[in-house]
Amino acid sequence: MNQKVNNNSSYRPEIDGLRALAVLSVVIYHAFPNILKGGFIGVDIFFVISGFLITTHILKNLENEQFSFHDFFSRRIRRIFPALIIVTSCSLLFGRFSLLSDEFTQLGKHIASGALFINNFILVGESGYFDNIAESKPMLHLWSLSVEEQFYLVWPLIIWIAWRRKLNLLFIIISITIISFSINLLFIKSFPVEIFFWPFGRFWEILSGSILSWIFVYKINALKRLKNCIDNKISSIFCSKKISVKNFSIADVMSFFGLIILLFGFIFINEDLEFPSTWALVPVVGTILVIASGSKAFLNRLFLTNPVSIWFGLISYPLYLWHWPILSFLQITEGSFPNRDNRICAVAISILLSWLTYKFIETPIRFGFLKQKIKPIYIFLSFLMIGGIGYYVMLNDWSK
Repeated sequence: MNQKVNNNSSYRPEIDGLRALAVLSVVIYHAFPNILKGGFIGVDIFFVISGFLITTHILKNLENEQFSFHDFFSRRIRRIFPALIIVTSCSLLFGRFSLLSDEFTQLGKHIASGALFINNFILVGESGYFDNIAESKPMLHLWSLSVEEQFYLVWPLIIWIAWRRKLNLLFIIISITIISFSINLLFIKSFPVEIFFWPFGRFWEILSGSILSWIFVYKINALKRLKNCIDNKISSIFCSKKISVKNFSIADVMSFFGLIILLFGFIFINEDLEFPSTWALVPVVGTILVIASGSKAFLNRLFLTNPVSIWFGLISYPLYLWHWPILSFLQITEGSFPNRDNRICAVAISILLSWLTYKFIETPIRFGFLKQKIKPIYIFLSFLMIGGIGYYVMLNDWSK
């Protein structure tokens, strides 16, 4: 590349706040769909965040000559697998005593396919995300995790090859983004379920975050100069004297419009619209604007970097994993959509289990005393074993 790279790896609290916004919108949509009909776009917010963070990590390590595939996948295993092992194991155990034989068989199939991260392909042949029958699938939400992991399998290799051969990485990212977005638009009417679940029409959302990452890694100084220039221009137009950038900034404007766009999506996007299609641009553009505005933008400080938002952001991944199986099992056992009080209890239990998972499983394995004791290969094999149990459940008749 031979370009100056920004090696500042400081913590971005507003991204944790965005994670909180994303996961809470999904939880509210699943538990109280009439309140937030577009809450499912929280998954699209997660996609953009993932593309931004993962690509930033890869690019900085490549430029510092510290990147290795072993390190990359070890980090992903420590991040993704421990909570997933707990949730899928508990789901299998609970499902054995609460589900009918055909429902338990289906659960086994979904856990087996989830262990191979092909759950999104399996679901295509069954039903759509918004069908009523979807509520009887406790592992339905693993489709988005499958899309992300499929991206992680190919994207580091693409970046590594491009970097080694000194190819124009930005051109490659934009080209793949355009191809994926075009697939999304071309086939959304004829293959709506496939476009929703399959990665080919979804990768552009993750790659939009990758484009922003490239700009932040290689063009951050130019971006700062442009920002300062715009700040001063705006100040000179609206004020008799130039005001400090600290008091008025283009970052505040970007944050405002980003959050407004996301709010628009939560309210006006719904399951009756073709999605992703062009509607997915709403959460993608909104998320990009919020990330680009940074942690110092006023609304980001107010809504995204407060202690409550950051706390929910930290437990966002286990909360995403826990909430849907609990709500799904509740509906299956009750035989109908649960009443409000039961749904509130289900959400509360999900939050509690998410905190316990983050505190006592995820954090020790990623950062604490278990990091050196439990190697990634053992975590990986443990999850494959859970998948194997799921496969065994799928193959056997449990009606006897």
